[in-house]
Amino acid sequence: MLLPKFVITMDGYFRLGMVNQHKDLLKPGDQCIGGGYYRFDYTANRIMLDRFSYDFGKPKWHLLDTLKVPSVYRGLRLIYQYDDNFHDDYDISDELQIEYYD
Repeated sequence: MLLPKFVITMDGYFRLGMVNQHKDLLKPGDQCIGGGYYRFDYTANRIMLDRFSYDFGKPKWHLLDTLKVPSVYRGLRLIYQYDDNFHDDYDISDELQIEYYD
């Protein structure tokens, strides 16, 4: 079943899409350092990320200084929710340098 999933790679690439498995978002040679699920919050201009990949685990944001995001998402904040508690949100856009790529 296709679900909205994302991954991050050791090289700092953020990839998301409707896929069956998180590994479907990886390119040859990628080393995945976690993933999860996403949803768009258009009213707040955010991409909300949560949960984890069963194959790769929770995203290891601490291993990155820069996150490379597809340019189509420019202007959207990235927020990772560790759980349902609002106070545990990790504002990726504030914590990491964001670079956009085509």
